[in-house]
Amino acid sequence: MRIGLLGTGPWARAAHAPALSRHEGLDFTAVWGRRPDAARELADRYGARAYDDVDALLDAVDAVAVALPPAVQAELAARAARAGRHLLLDKPLATTAAQGRAVVEAAERAGVASVVFFTARFTAETAAWIGEQARRADWFTARAEWLGAVFTGDSPFAGSPWRREKGALWDVGPHALSVLLPVLGGVRRVAAASRGPGDTVHAVLDHAGGASSTLTLSLTAPPAAAGAAVELRGGSGVTRLPESAESAETALTRAADALLAAARTGRPHPCDAAFGLEVTETLAAAEALLDGAAPG
Repeated sequence: MRIGLLGTGPWARAAHAPALSRHEGLDFTAVWGRRPDAARELADRYGARAYDDVDALLDAVDAVAVALPPAVQAELAARAARAGRHLLLDKPLATTAAQGRAVVEAAERAGVASVVFFTARFTAETAAWIGEQARRADWFTARAEWLGAVFTGDSPFAGSPWRREKGALWDVGPHALSVLLPVLGGVRRVAAASRGPGDTVHAVLDHAGGASSTLTLSLTAPPAAAGAAVELRGGSGVTRLPESAESAETALTRAADALLAAARTGRPHPCDAAFGLEVTETLAAAEALLDGAAPG
């Protein structure tokens, strides 16, 4: 499958380009970026072609991988789907429900495969744990803490304008939800949301399976306090999300495997654009509470 990369930032350079170029089932042939010089540099490094025009790139590939801010991703993903191109997307799918629905509808109309890269869902140890807990139906409550030091430590993403605008809710919130939703069921209601220090957000979720969960999300945690933890409690006892030492490149390679399988079989992957929309809708509902408005 010929695949092109949309995006040239730190995430594209660290994970997408290496994973796509080394994948045996993919022919990494094209790069487009909002900075043409960066697109040419990245393309040259991997023997791909740099494109100044998105539509010209779409004409030359079978699929696209996207490493762009979510609002930009949503627009270009819908455009790629309308052109009949399969989609390997990043989280969050979009930052409004309307943007996310546009991607889902375009992919469904075109009959293209989509996979949204939620890291924990494509890391071997954590994915196995999520699958095991999802087979149990007696969970009572859960807590998820995703605390980053992006703006308080030495992170290559500290200069990201969209992260500074949208904060932890939209950057690490998708990670937490990608673990909780397959285990506890979809979110029926965001019962409460409040702000903490920096960009920290606390939220209480009511899940379709009957359980409740709490989220604590931050990109402004002290470096010594940074880390991720998920704990489930119920009739099966207490269990915690295991840590993993796998690289993002390895996890992204599995996401590419999933896209190839979905394109070949026509069977949607559990982390397709529709799941990405479910996550987006939950985050938008929490954001509406934080802003003092009724969810739309």
